[in-house]
Order: sequence, then structure tokens, then C-alpha cells
Amino acid sequence: MSDLRELYQEMILEHARRPRNLHAQDAPGGLKAAGFNALCGDRIDVYVKLAGDVVEEVSFEGSGCAISTASASMMTQALCGKTVAEAEALFRRFHRLVTGESQNDSGTVDLGKLAVFAGVCEFPARVKCASLAWHTLVAALHAQDGIVSTEEGNET
Repeated sequence: MSDLRELYQEMILEHARRPRNLHAQDAPGGLKAAGFNALCGDRIDVYVKLAGDVVEEVSFEGSGCAISTASASMMTQALCGKTVAEAEALFRRFHRLVTGESQNDSGTVDLGKLAVFAGVCEFPARVKCASLAWHTLVAALHAQDGIVSTEEGNET
């Protein structure tokens, strides 16, 4: 188990150091939302380009801790080619994983590399870091105005 935990930590650090899809998008008709984690100061803008109902491209900009950046990076890779409904379902499974609600939930089995965030539930303050990009993604998909917050009652 120790080797697996180390592998997961390495994957998170790799994505934190070299985030994928770290850029703005200026595509006409593209979707964008901004997110802020008041607890630790993470800030993120998530950009989504749809082709009909399919996520064609997802990218992000911002600054945040290693967990926040790695989560955003891995999220962008996981969502390309998914429908909006599939993206939202993936968000729900990921959120159950990081909050610890999925321990007996077969709905998180197909998370693939995103499973590296399973240990986040052991650190409640880090749940907000891991989920900020995902909440911001959902706000972008629904063209919600305002800044997504990780504070209770303000999440999407």
C-alpha cells in the first residue's frame, strides 16, 4: 500500500509541476467560469469549448496549491470527448471520492487516474482544493455568473 500511495503522490506532484492544458481560450462561444477557495487562496478560471453537447477542449488558468493545480490538470485531460451529461456525472463521482462518500460506491470505480485523489478525504481542508476546478467547471457548463466559492452554500 505504501508503494501505491507514493505512486499517487508522484502523479499529483507531476501534474502540479507540469500542469496540462494550462492556458486561456478565446474561442467564440466558449464557456468560462472563475473559482476561488477562500480557505487557502486558490484561484482558477476554467474554459470549456463545446462541439454541440460534447466537450471539445477544457483548459484552465490560475494559481493554487499542488492539489488544486493537479486536480485541474487531470480534470482537463479526463473530460475531452465526454458529453456534458458525462462530464457532470464524472464531477459527481469525483466529488464523492474526495469527500469520502464513495467508500462503498461502485460509481467511482471508473475514475481511472483521478483515483489518485482518494486520500484527500483524510484531509478535509484539502477537499476544497481538489474540488475547486470541478465546481468551477460545472459553473462554466451552466454559464453561471459570479465567482464559484468553496464555502458552504456557495458551491455549484
